[in-house]
Amino acid sequence: MVYGKGGPYGSRSKCGLIPLSPSVQPLLEGRFPLCDTFGMTPRTMQRLVKNVTNRAYIRRPVTPHVLRHTFSVTAIQKGISLPALQRLLGHDRLTTTEIYLNLSPEEVLQEFREKW
Repeated sequence: MVYGKGGPYGSRSKCGLIPLSPSVQPLLEGRFPLCDTFGMTPRTMQRLVKNVTNRAYIRRPVTPHVLRHTFSVTAIQKGISLPALQRLLGHDRLTTTEIYLNLSPEEVLQEFREKW
């Protein structure tokens, strides 16, 4: 369970479940107690992402928001439906989720050819 805007006690707080793929779950189990609750501030999460990207020798700036955007675009490229992605991201409006539909012309042509 992840709490979004407003935190767990905010007046308009959002919360959602984060599904983990079978390949990611073992990587996180040793680092975080997945069954217990633990608090992590946004700044702590930013530091964690920065630490991991430094250890992986990634030189481009990576933030939790960049990871969220990358996940969203990859999910769309893998064929997840827009309403399913909307629920995963916790968006109230489908138009908010549509910003991740920045498909290249090649991807548009490829999908057209696959469908027709």
